[in-house]
Amino acid sequence: MSPDPSPRHDGGGPGPEPPAAGSVLGGRLRVPPVPATFVRRTRLSERLTLGLRERPLALVNGPAGAGKTLLVCDWARTAPLPGPAAWLTLEPGDNTPGALWACLTEALRRAGAVPPGRLPAAPGAAATGPELPGRLADALAERPEPLVLILDEAEHLTDPGLAADLHTLLRHAGDGLRLVLISRTEPPLPLHRYRAADEITEIRAADLAFTPDEAAVLLRRHGLALSAEGVRALTERTEGWAAGLRLSALAAEHAPDREGYLKEFEAGHSTIADFLLAEVLDAQPAATRDLLLRTSVLDRAHPALADALTGRPDGERILDELAHANAFVTPMDHSWYRLHPLFAEILRVHLRARHPGLQQELHGTAARWLHAADLPDEALRHAAAAGEWELAAGWLVRDLALGRFLTDPGLAAAPGPGECGPLFAELPPDTGGPATELVRAARSLAARDADAAVRHLDRAERRSTAGTAQAAGVGLDGDRPDGDDLRLGAALLRVAAARLTGAVADAERAAATAERLLPRAADRTRRDRPQFTALLAVGLGAVRLWDGRIDAARQALAGVLRPTEPAEPAEPAPTAGAPGVAAAALPGRYEALGLLALAELWDGAPGRAEAHARRAIAAYEQLGLPETADGAIARLVLAEVAAERDDPAAAQLELQRAESLADHPGDRPGDRLRRTVLALTRARLALHRGDPHGALALLGHTPPRPDPEDGHSPEPDEQPWTGSPRAESRVAALVAAALLATGDASAALLAAARGGSDGALVAARAHLRLGDPAAAVAALPPEVGRTPGAAVRALLVRAEASAATGHDAAAQRPFARALAVAQPDRLRRAFVEAGPWPAAYLRSRPGLGGPYGWLPAEFRPPQGPAGGAEPLPVEPLSEREQEVLRRVAELMSTVEVAADLHLSVNTVKTHLKSINRKLCTTRRADAVRRARRLRLL
Repeated sequence: MSPDPSPRHDGGGPGPEPPAAGSVLGGRLRVPPVPATFVRRTRLSERLTLGLRERPLALVNGPAGAGKTLLVCDWARTAPLPGPAAWLTLEPGDNTPGALWACLTEALRRAGAVPPGRLPAAPGAAATGPELPGRLADALAERPEPLVLILDEAEHLTDPGLAADLHTLLRHAGDGLRLVLISRTEPPLPLHRYRAADEITEIRAADLAFTPDEAAVLLRRHGLALSAEGVRALTERTEGWAAGLRLSALAAEHAPDREGYLKEFEAGHSTIADFLLAEVLDAQPAATRDLLLRTSVLDRAHPALADALTGRPDGERILDELAHANAFVTPMDHSWYRLHPLFAEILRVHLRARHPGLQQELHGTAARWLHAADLPDEALRHAAAAGEWELAAGWLVRDLALGRFLTDPGLAAAPGPGECGPLFAELPPDTGGPATELVRAARSLAARDADAAVRHLDRAERRSTAGTAQAAGVGLDGDRPDGDDLRLGAALLRVAAARLTGAVADAERAAATAERLLPRAADRTRRDRPQFTALLAVGLGAVRLWDGRIDAARQALAGVLRPTEPAEPAEPAPTAGAPGVAAAALPGRYEALGLLALAELWDGAPGRAEAHARRAIAAYEQLGLPETADGAIARLVLAEVAAERDDPAAAQLELQRAESLADHPGDRPGDRLRRTVLALTRARLALHRGDPHGALALLGHTPPRPDPEDGHSPEPDEQPWTGSPRAESRVAALVAAALLATGDASAALLAAARGGSDGALVAARAHLRLGDPAAAVAALPPEVGRTPGAAVRALLVRAEASAATGHDAAAQRPFARALAVAQPDRLRRAFVEAGPWPAAYLRSRPGLGGPYGWLPAEFRPPQGPAGGAEPLPVEPLSEREQEVLRRVAELMSTVEVAADLHLSVNTVKTHLKSINRKLCTTRRADAVRRARRLRLL
């Protein structure tokens, strides 16, 4: 739909002169024509048609230039109306009983809706009286079909008495009348009654807004063909406002690059500005104009905030009036209002022209009000727009909010409302004070530039100790951070820097400082305190994991997962409310679970690792939030667990998900722990795919090449795991496994020497490959059986070594134990990587295993001959009897079963007698075989 900017046919133009006396009729009683550029919007026309079939009243309500009049004009001319139509365009002078009813009766006369004897002889005040609405209602009630009465520019109807008369006419006319009101404002009819009775059809500003598809048609009809993206961008900027689209097309008419022009044109110096200033701003009283100009610096305005900007107590009244008048001010939840973005843009241009320097002052006032109202994001943006950098930085430090740079790096360059610009991206290099140096350090960490961050941290420390006056900066009224605040912020950032550099000692010192200072800060309300403590604990936990201290890492991470105490309530503020403490701490909890999963994985407990990783992912899925880079470790853990279960498809899928979250190759180096785990997982999956050479390449293990100048081998490039004892050990073990897979057992033994307990397991397998079973058993470390993954591999080595020396009975016991330990977590990979021996051994001894469904197909023994159904036990085994039977199946002695279950030997013997009785056997070996046939094991 296209508004016509010359005649006021759409409720949005300047309008013609009022008709002179004696020419009341004029064009006001005719349905105005629609221009050739008009876009019919069937969705709205059909709503009017369907609504008026059942309901007596329709209201088309929207701001100037929304296309209200043209919509109804086209509908009145083309739609299947329920009856004849009468049109009347109202004017300010019609807001009296004589003038209104004179015009209405003439409109009814022209439409032939009422018999001549039921109307006054001639239009005019003398021919009307208080009885006229009733007479007209009686006449209309007798009609066989309803009359459609359309009143355009009904915002001129403000007299409550006239509105009551119109309501009387509509109610008493019954099915003989349908009333359509076209208005910028809500008319003073009792609309609440019509809504409650479902007797009104409403088309409001949001409905009138053009969709991108409708906007594309409108622009083409004005000779402007844009790309789909260009149309979408212009529709978003104008919010589908009809006049804005039409005037934008006119503005770009002579531009050589129309699409480029519309992306960059300044609305404040355009025909759109002329329209809005004339139709909206200049039509307002002085106090309203002042409020609109001052609140244009905001994305949203609250009455109390408007009062702070104007210095007057009339903000609530004016904003409410503007919203009711559809003056491009829209009410929001919790008493907030917003200006149409184009209108606000134009107002800001005129604010700068009429009041130079005031805009910056308004931003500063808004910043302080918003910070006091516990709306820190908006407060920071306005403080930055005001150029009060030290104030903004001081708030971040004092509120323990510097960690937000680490969880949301976009904070360093997030677009602000109005003209606030990129937040902190324009921070002047000469702005002093330790708080701004901490912000610079946080921004550097968000960009993964640890060296720059440490330089800023050192500078902040020097400035904070240089004296109170220098540390104070320009913070006022208690806004400046004190020394403890500064040290706490620096501690968090030093821990974060240590994650990038691997400086373990720096992280421990900083964490100790924070632990000492945090109790002193507990008496102040701090929105970001839960996130601060969570990020501090997560950072310390990650550094300790990097250092190989798994138990110490668990200790640091445990505090993040404890139930969080409710935050101290803040001062009440006119806001929708702040996110809860749990939501604020979610990024820390999310990453803490991922790091705990990694700790369990590195400790050889894949089942616990998987549980933690899935809890981490579920924490975000339950809130419908997208995963972040912090989720990469949880995904990598799941990939490693899937690999341990010999599920390459699942492992590869989780690896791809992790890669989509983790650092991109072109970025600065990120978290060294994350990069190390990513490299290890990639190499492990390559090895599992049967590509040991690819795994070695991913781990940087290539044959050394001498330097042609001096004949010495150059030092290898530093890898992300360099400096991490635990990671270097795992890399060495993985290199050894890859070398063993290439057939070079001797090289594998050399590499395994640096691989810790994991390397020892590879070394044991290498000794078996070299034909030395005694050396294989001797290579196993004494603590190797502490966790499932390592225990299974060690037991398989012992079993194969015994079998290789001809001690088959000695081989059965560790093999059966390996099966039992591996089954709960489905650790299939240990059996596969041990070579063909485990499958052949198990297939030749079907009595060793239980149900074989969790093992690969080649491990399953052949099915026995078909026979009759196995009789069931005389009674079910108890839970304790099942526990005893499972250990007997692992070839444990009675004494070992008793020790494992913390029972006496006599109690175990009693359970064994009961098991034999229930399974109708006399020997424990027969009981185990029968239990397996019955799928009890």
